[in-house]
Amino acid sequence: MIAAIVYQLTRNLTPEQIKEGGFDAYFVDHTTGIYPQSAAGIPFSASALQSKGDPITDLFEDLAAEQKARTTYDNLLRLIDNPDVREPLKFLRAREIVHFQRFGDALRVVQDHLDSKNYYAFNPAIDLRKSARKTAASAETDTATASD
Repeated sequence: MIAAIVYQLTRNLTPEQIKEGGFDAYFVDHTTGIYPQSAAGIPFSASALQSKGDPITDLFEDLAAEQKARTTYDNLLRLIDNPDVREPLKFLRAREIVHFQRFGDALRVVQDHLDSKNYYAFNPAIDLRKSARKTAASAETDTATASD
């Protein structure tokens, strides 16, 4: 959606408007095409996507990403007065809030299934499987011993 908004705002710019708006350096490299980058001009990189394979860590990362996106939309809304741009941004901001709430719900579900005394002592994506394997192995040993 953001790319569509940028395209709509830039597609009919004259060379003078491009220069006056400070859009000339971007225009030289990308014309009016969308090139994902931060407001500071730092290109998007997959390194911005964080994943550790630990549900707790990953859900906290997801929560932080949603809040950072919401803050970006808040900042844009402070700077923009065009209603055709503001309305989609308000929708996107509201969506970030809902995503934050759903990730919070997911985190509570994960936490509810953990031993609260060992909350940070293990990675539930890995260590619970080890625990289940140990329990299964122990049960097999008990069964084998009982049949002897």
